[in-house]
Amino acid sequence: MTDTHVPFVHLHTHTHYSLLDGGSKIGDLIAKAKALGMDSLAITDHGNMFGAIEFYKEAKSAGIKPIIGYEAYIAPGDRRDKEAKGIDDASFHLLLLAMDLTGYRNLLKLASTAYLDGFYYRPRIDKQVLREHHEGLICASACLAGEIPQAILREDVDRARQVVEEYLAIFGPDRFFLELQDHDLPEQKVANEAIIDIAKAKGVGLIATNDIHYTDQDDARAHEILVCVNTGKKLTDEKRLSFGSDKFYMRSGDEMAALFPKHPQAIANTVEIASRCNLDLNLKERHAPVYQPPTKQTPEDYLRELVYKGAAERYGELTDQVRQRIDYELEVICSKGFGSYFLIVWDFVNWCHEQNIPCGARGSAGGCVVGYCLGIIAEDPLEYDLLFERFMDPERDEMPDIDIDICQDNRGRVIEYVRNKYGHVAQIITFNTMAAKAAIRDVGRVLDIPLADVDAIAKLVPIGPKVTLAGALESEPEFRKKYDGDETVRHLIDIAKRLEGLARNVSVHAAGVVVADRPLDEFVPLAKSGDDVLTQFEGTVVEKVGLLKMDFLGLRTLTTLQRAVDLTESQLGKKIDLDRLPLDDQTVLDLFGRGETKGIFQFESDGMRDLLMRLKPDRLANLIAANALYRPGPMTMIDDYIQRKHGAEWNVPHPKMREILEETFGIMVYQEQVMKILNGLGNLPLRRSYNLIKAISKKLDSVIASEYENFLAGCDQNGVPKKTAEELFELIRRFGGYGFNKSHSTRYAVVAYQTAYMKAYFPLQFMAALLTFEMGDTDKVVEYIQEAKRMGIEVLPPDVNASGPDFTVVYEGEKGVIRFGLAAVKGVGAKAVEAIVEARQKEGKFQSIFDFCCRVDTRLVNRGVVEALIKCGAFDSTGDKRKAMFDALEEALRAADSAHRDAAMGQMSFFETLAEQGDATETAQKLPNDEWDEKDLLAFEKATLGFYVTSHPLSQHAPMIERFATTNTEKVRELGEGTEVILGGLIEKIRKVTVKSRGGENGEARQMGIIGLEDLHGRIEVVVFPDDFDQLRDELVPDKMIFVRGTVDKRREDPSIRAEQVYPLEKGPELLTAMVTIKLSAAGLQADTIDRLHEVCKAHRGQSGLAFVIRTADGNLATVRAGEHVRVAPGMEFLSRIDALLGPGHVILQPGRPNGNGNGNGKNRFNRFRRNGNGAANGARNSQPSTTG
Repeated sequence: MTDTHVPFVHLHTHTHYSLLDGGSKIGDLIAKAKALGMDSLAITDHGNMFGAIEFYKEAKSAGIKPIIGYEAYIAPGDRRDKEAKGIDDASFHLLLLAMDLTGYRNLLKLASTAYLDGFYYRPRIDKQVLREHHEGLICASACLAGEIPQAILREDVDRARQVVEEYLAIFGPDRFFLELQDHDLPEQKVANEAIIDIAKAKGVGLIATNDIHYTDQDDARAHEILVCVNTGKKLTDEKRLSFGSDKFYMRSGDEMAALFPKHPQAIANTVEIASRCNLDLNLKERHAPVYQPPTKQTPEDYLRELVYKGAAERYGELTDQVRQRIDYELEVICSKGFGSYFLIVWDFVNWCHEQNIPCGARGSAGGCVVGYCLGIIAEDPLEYDLLFERFMDPERDEMPDIDIDICQDNRGRVIEYVRNKYGHVAQIITFNTMAAKAAIRDVGRVLDIPLADVDAIAKLVPIGPKVTLAGALESEPEFRKKYDGDETVRHLIDIAKRLEGLARNVSVHAAGVVVADRPLDEFVPLAKSGDDVLTQFEGTVVEKVGLLKMDFLGLRTLTTLQRAVDLTESQLGKKIDLDRLPLDDQTVLDLFGRGETKGIFQFESDGMRDLLMRLKPDRLANLIAANALYRPGPMTMIDDYIQRKHGAEWNVPHPKMREILEETFGIMVYQEQVMKILNGLGNLPLRRSYNLIKAISKKLDSVIASEYENFLAGCDQNGVPKKTAEELFELIRRFGGYGFNKSHSTRYAVVAYQTAYMKAYFPLQFMAALLTFEMGDTDKVVEYIQEAKRMGIEVLPPDVNASGPDFTVVYEGEKGVIRFGLAAVKGVGAKAVEAIVEARQKEGKFQSIFDFCCRVDTRLVNRGVVEALIKCGAFDSTGDKRKAMFDALEEALRAADSAHRDAAMGQMSFFETLAEQGDATETAQKLPNDEWDEKDLLAFEKATLGFYVTSHPLSQHAPMIERFATTNTEKVRELGEGTEVILGGLIEKIRKVTVKSRGGENGEARQMGIIGLEDLHGRIEVVVFPDDFDQLRDELVPDKMIFVRGTVDKRREDPSIRAEQVYPLEKGPELLTAMVTIKLSAAGLQADTIDRLHEVCKAHRGQSGLAFVIRTADGNLATVRAGEHVRVAPGMEFLSRIDALLGPGHVILQPGRPNGNGNGNGKNRFNRFRRNGNGAANGARNSQPSTTG
């Protein structure tokens, strides 16, 4: 440990919460200060207090006095004035430090006001608000960006003196200081000279500060790169923002004293200021609102009354087991002072039920019987054997966490209800940090390393939320090899390691909401994102300062379900109560077993569908387990679970475990099971058992070792042999960290079951609701329309005379169809749709494009909207052709404009105007019968809807694709990794990626293509590697029809194809035919015909074998194979000439691999393909390459 000789305290310190500007983590700064022998340290991030509490707690733990402050942005005039010319003139810097609790509270007010009331480029305060909230604060003039140094640098020393007077008037001479800084910058020397003179003249104290932006001097380069990440520049860019020095680190007291030898008091003043800053925060105080019962009861008595009333409704006559569980839970809840919290949650959940807003608790709260009786939780914890101790710790006073899923459309309404009732509500900020892969990519871009190289390095880092570069260097040999063997790579990774984990930007937490009993800025600084008010503290921190945090997660599935239920009731008169469905319906379980779970919450991925088809679930418990197993870690146990479910024997180390693990066939799937084993065999209390599980997942060896001994002792008391106990603990250690929360899995399995129930029994209403919710995602709309077609549901195109905004169910007799929603058409907004529907409801169907334009508000339904509606076919019901309407649109809009103007002037009505110009219907009848050709027609449909309606470009080629493709995009998902396939389809889009060819550092950068391939069944991604891409790049363009030969890649969630060869579709017969067989009849066969046949074959030489099947005069068939030297290319011209010579139906093309290569260069020789009845490739893995060519 190094002791500084000169006492000194750093009062100007930026952490990484000075986003993409500060390069230090809080713990590193505190450790460095301690290593330098300093007893105090300040935090002064730019414009925010994001890290204040984290800094406070860590500093206290390390024995360092925390000084909370921030470097404010102060407006030159009124903070609400946004007339400044730009970011540089919008604000100055000003350093503020809290001396005590009053000062801290004023910092909260100032930091909040800056965001809520003064944001212009940056969150700004002004001198007026500073006058209102100056008490308890020490102020300093800041860095070169401060108002006083800026005036000096502009050679306006008089203004600098005036500003000093203004701050002295606010803070007085004992709380305002002028800063001296020296980072080897010439501007600072100029500023310092004037500041010293002003200080003497005005009697203002000086303080020496270092503008800390990184911890150590050798972090300077990493910090430069961080600034480049922030500004989007490269390190080689001469015009990039640069600090111009490597001195913005934490200097020692000796170093600081050496900078200012003539001003020792400026050094001593830092220690003096630190001695005056003595903030003591009470982080145990709670500030949650107290629920006021409608009667004079206490919250605890009212809670008990509600719980027992709900218990009678839920359970009927209460058993001793139910009473004991309720009383136990109420005792824990009320003794901890959480009665009001439960009542507040009950209050807004109950309001949701009254408003018909779907909602319900998820996560560990599912183990709380009190929550079940209050209606907060839908599933009975006793029925599903869920544990209260997984939810609350009876031994600790930690606030419980009830996470609520809410119908996404109504989340805002619920937050508004809570705000109106309890007054002080905000959403919660979250910080997005630089993850391992992102750090590599960001640093690589700044260092101008080729994208291909950076991408290759980043791909060596494992995927996962807790992956670090240091961990990857330990666990990934190839990554380590790159690091050790290449200096450029090592430099890249070393810099990335320094930036990894730094806060990059902020966003709104998806679910978190905070509620307080008084204005929030008395406890937390506030920020703003759009119209949302946020806390500047993240979720865990707001809880630490005593605020009530609740999670309101907008869950799209609840929205879809509610829409489906509403449609079912309004159209079929059937009222569905999702919470009262029988959970053993075989029709529903069979849907899961067939893997028909597109659109089913948590169960629609390809991997999950594959699991379900193997599992064949026959009870809800199987779905709960599948949901828990299908995630990293426990995935390794899926095969065992399925085999045991289907009858494979299983055993457990100790008989007491059999009952606990019975439902999962001896596999530890849930945390609750592990807790019961630790409790039942080792006597560990249930909550301590859960804490051990957390310790195992976090690899906290000291906790694990301590509980290991306790577990062995408990097992000994229960007669468990020591060897068995040791083996059991090792088993728990291996698998316990992977266990999933059963309460959470149960809730989501039930929601999935409810979703599947609606899909199975009310498919039209469900699919219409699902499509409506996904309207903003064209890919999803296309996917679900394909699913609807698979289910036998017809989806009609949009129609201005029939469609509403949403996807709707329309009945023609008993048959129902889904009508495409107008709001799902690209380029058609909600207000335009509203105007269209309103006009149609007022005066009936639209007769023509002229009638339409005259009746709608063309300010809302503008030209772009009408063009999109014409192109997608939404006007087809008027009887006119799309091209004719498109060509007439200009005239129709002029007529409408004239009619609208005349109507506005009161001259005549729309229809009177039209009568003068010629009847609208007559005008429509005069439109020519012009139509776009099919190619344009389909292209416009695809552009506006995301899919084809009238036909499909592939339709006319369907017989050829059916003949030569070994599978389709839908069936690929059923094939195994590495299966060889041929697919025919249309290039929907292509993305080019630069990669480096083999050859190490000097390898050539080349391009490969990622193709989005569409066929009549769906879409899939195809990877075309550089060799083929180089040859085919001109052919690989959107809308091109191709055959792809390659292998299935199932290493990611969605399967893709690794292309080996790509051919234009028209070349398919020529390049994908193993054998051409020509049928001949000996009777009447002329020599001339044989000669001409020979000429045709000679003119079309290729790689496909040739054979003749000849029907002899006596009716027998004889097959004659041409020699290996006679091979043909059965292209379209070849087939046409044979048809002309012999008549149609005389040629048989046998799909497969011809000997040789379609590109004519002999590489990638074809293997034989066999086809089974459903068109899938069969036996391809074991085929041997042909050796003939």
